[in-house]
Amino acid sequence: MTRIEIETSFGPARAELHCAEEGIAVLMLGHGAGGGPSAPDLVAVTRAAQTVGVHVVLVEQPYRVAGRRAPAPARQLDESWLTVVDEITTRFDGLPLVFGGRSSGARVACRTATEGQAVAVLCLAFPEHPPGKPEKSRQDELDGVEVPVLVVQGENDPFGRPKPRPHHELVVLAGDHNLKADLEGVSRAAAEWLERVLRPLA
Repeated sequence: MTRIEIETSFGPARAELHCAEEGIAVLMLGHGAGGGPSAPDLVAVTRAAQTVGVHVVLVEQPYRVAGRRAPAPARQLDESWLTVVDEITTRFDGLPLVFGGRSSGARVACRTATEGQAVAVLCLAFPEHPPGKPEKSRQDELDGVEVPVLVVQGENDPFGRPKPRPHHELVVLAGDHNLKADLEGVSRAAAEWLERVLRPLA
């Protein structure tokens, strides 16, 4: 594992590079609003991706690097993420990029997928709405993604459950928002989907 710091307009971001032996693509993963890159589901997906030949970059947003707990506004998160994407693109020149993340990180991945030229998006515990407020849906962020999407969701997630679409797959597992109840299921779903969507590009 290699850790690098990348300067953004909002302070340094960190990226952990977990390389596969022969990488066919790069999966970039963002963390949730109150957590970091060591979340169990992010670790599980990192290992699963490496087994199917995908490099993984775990991205830590500048507000976390600075020691703040409250997340930055969406615009700052998206801009910082795309700055990291630019740096990673130079390091893995020519490899297709898959964007992803858990919760808030999944939202960033969806919002930036088009501009960042992602070939697919992996969402762990996508927060469809704030707990108890189904009228405040964020489904439009998912619906705006025009490349293949996999959403892995806990069946008892208080943040709700997104609606599947023709090119958006939804896998529902035991557990809640942290997805810790079935990490093996998370790994399996991610690995199978990555192989399927990336095989035509290899």
